[in-house]
Amino acid sequence: MEKVEARLKQDFTFYYFICIGQQKVGAVRIVDKKESGKNKRISPIFILPEFQGKGIAQKAIQLCEEMHGNGNWELDTILQEPKNCHLYEKMGYLQTGKTEVINERLTLTFYEKREADRI
Repeated sequence: MEKVEARLKQDFTFYYFICIGQQKVGAVRIVDKKESGKNKRISPIFILPEFQGKGIAQKAIQLCEEMHGNGNWELDTILQEPKNCHLYEKMGYLQTGKTEVINERLTLTFYEKREADRI
């Protein structure tokens, strides 16, 4: 709980609810230190299960990139979740080759999107 509170108080952290009409269907956290040459970070984004597969996450990512600047983004996701990897790759994110094994069932894979990578 302390870690969540600390993140909420960071002046470089932005939280957005993802809504359809008045209904909250997800949320996204953007880390943007607003420093030239520094990556902005999506960490995390989630959509309620009943709203997944409808393009909502794509639109949310697109809006976040427009609000915070199109270049120099990063994120990590679970390698064993192919739908997550597909979403990010479809949005123009490229795997960096870096992975981090958490346990035998969970490996994080890291992505970046540079200005030159924009779709």
